[in-house]
Amino acid sequence: MSPRTRTEVARLVDHTLLKPEATTADVAALVADARELGVLAICVSPSFLPVAGTGDLVVATVAGFPSGKHTSAAKAAEAAAAAAAGAHEVDMVIDVGAALEGRFDAVREDVAAVRAAVPAPTVLKVIVESAALPDAALVAVCEAAEAAGADFVKTSTGFHPTGGATVHAVEVMHATVGGRLGIKASGGIRTTELALALLDAGATRLGLSGSAAVLAGLPD
Repeated sequence: MSPRTRTEVARLVDHTLLKPEATTADVAALVADARELGVLAICVSPSFLPVAGTGDLVVATVAGFPSGKHTSAAKAAEAAAAAAAGAHEVDMVIDVGAALEGRFDAVREDVAAVRAAVPAPTVLKVIVESAALPDAALVAVCEAAEAAGADFVKTSTGFHPTGGATVHAVEVMHATVGGRLGIKASGGIRTTELALALLDAGATRLGLSGSAAVLAGLPD
């Protein structure tokens, strides 16, 4: 059974602000909300690093976001700069087109380049845009991420037109790498019911922009 109390679920949440129109005031409000809600982490765009006043919050950011169509060298440089500026975790986006073409070695090499740029203890999450992939490709990109040394696979950017996290995608990801890699569900998670279903399916982290509303539906 997945965590069920507000406190338990909050410790699995990346409280997220990645809107292009976000301001420094928005980030300050995000940090204040995160501390009040008791979440594990915040996730912000790299231009906002370093983030003031985070205390013991984990600071996550993104690389190659949201399209994944950046060169591996650009993603690696972006990730390294983010880590140097205080990010504890980097969520990188794969080249979804490469996955759809079956070029899984290219996906692995892309992830490996970023992994080399941000070695442990920096946590590397790999965004695979699960809604855009058939199951076989989803399995293959999760395997490629694991082979390249990733710490997590992550469903979605939240910006792709095919959609965000689904229970089915998380089940596939869990069956492929569960117990070895973390699984972050993100994109379109707006209800407590969906959040709990994703945790039950195998998610070990949730990326939420509406964290307060999701957590409000849980018991203390």
